[in-house]
Amino acid sequence: MITIICGPKGSGKTKRIIDVANAAVETAKGHLIFITDTKRYMYDLKREVRFIDVTDYAIAGMDALSGFVRGAIAGSYDNEYVFLDGIARIAGKPLSDMAQLFYIIEKVAELRNIKLYVTCSCDEAELPDFLKKYL
Repeated sequence: MITIICGPKGSGKTKRIIDVANAAVETAKGHLIFITDTKRYMYDLKREVRFIDVTDYAIAGMDALSGFVRGAIAGSYDNEYVFLDGIARIAGKPLSDMAQLFYIIEKVAELRNIKLYVTCSCDEAELPDFLKKYL
């Protein structure tokens, strides 16, 4: 299951996804993974959330991001939540060009019963049609 958190730049998307991650710690039976491209929010997350800064792994492009997310999920059968902050920024592509990425991560999330939260920097009305089902 994918849930999109969207809004224009500076609207508090990262704070919202961090709040969701921290709240999930209380009920999660499995692991929680938070993927982003900055260490800025590392200490805002509870220690039970595995923090990954993709800049440490030279992730460049949509295919690399897709493989990285699938690898992080494959790392443990106990993964329950994945939080992906700034997907378009990390992938280096506009959201409108990311249908394949969302298709792939949705299938993996469904197969492994993972709750996946993704932030997107745009107004809800500007989301491409293929993403509106995740709101």
